[in-house]
Amino acid sequence: MPPDVLHFRPLLSPLVQFSPSLTSRAQENHIFCVHKYWQGRKGMNLTKKKFIPILVLILSIISVLRLLSLNVKTSPFSTGISALFPAPQHNCSSLPLSTCNKIASHTPNTTTTLTEKEFRVLSDLVALKSPCNLLIFGFQPQYLTLSNMNAAGSTIFLDDDPDKISKVRINSNNTEIYRFESNMPTKAGYKLLKHARQNPAACVPNPRLLQKSKCKLALKNLPLQVYEKNWDVMVVDGPIGDSPESPGRMGSIYTTSVLARAGNTSDVIVHDVDRIIEKWFSWEFLCDENLLYSKGKLWHFRIRGLSNSTRFCPVEAGI
Repeated sequence: MPPDVLHFRPLLSPLVQFSPSLTSRAQENHIFCVHKYWQGRKGMNLTKKKFIPILVLILSIISVLRLLSLNVKTSPFSTGISALFPAPQHNCSSLPLSTCNKIASHTPNTTTTLTEKEFRVLSDLVALKSPCNLLIFGFQPQYLTLSNMNAAGSTIFLDDDPDKISKVRINSNNTEIYRFESNMPTKAGYKLLKHARQNPAACVPNPRLLQKSKCKLALKNLPLQVYEKNWDVMVVDGPIGDSPESPGRMGSIYTTSVLARAGNTSDVIVHDVDRIIEKWFSWEFLCDENLLYSKGKLWHFRIRGLSNSTRFCPVEAGI
């Protein structure tokens, strides 16, 4: 007889049991997650495409703001912003002229201080013309060297700052310093230029009529000898004109241009011609064809006297 086959009946159900329904559900979930993943990737791609123009716009705005800030810093009226912190004025009353000039040459450069090369141009001119009649609008310690070089001539300083004048003592019979009042703020430059153009009869370049002139640009309160002398060299470096509210050099340039036409020939030096007012009024009243030389912020004009002239320049200057 064949042996009996033993049959073992499991007491417990299998440890792992595969359910067909569960497997198909997992597959569905997997497909759903993959679909969601690619949808998310697609959404992210669209977001990046939209983000790039926004980023470009933000960077453009920042660049424009930076350019505007640079323009404000370098605008015509704000070129004097750095000069709102001017170099300290030194009392030269107790110092030799050579020492005072060294102090001025080591003073930080502001809109009213000549550089070494600019001052050399001016000192060479005075040395060539001396002895001469020298008129200077705007006092600086380094200008005392010019007075010393012109000891045999006559030098007059004109300044609108009483504090600056009070600190200066000049021990020379041929050098004088006077205060003059200027009620022409820099911001009024365009209106005054328009007035001169619209009133050529009042602003005619006639030195004999300067004291009684009806031109708003004329300085009529200067010392009498300023109107009586024929000036060989004139320097315009004042008033300071470093902000819209501060006194500008419109009157100084106009008055100088009229006085320059009283004699045979006058040399006129204008400083800070990098600024709008100095540039406009020099073109208008000293005339481009009279420009002899330029160095840095300095323009050197040579004006020949014009008798009975009714205009400053042969061709009307344009701005």
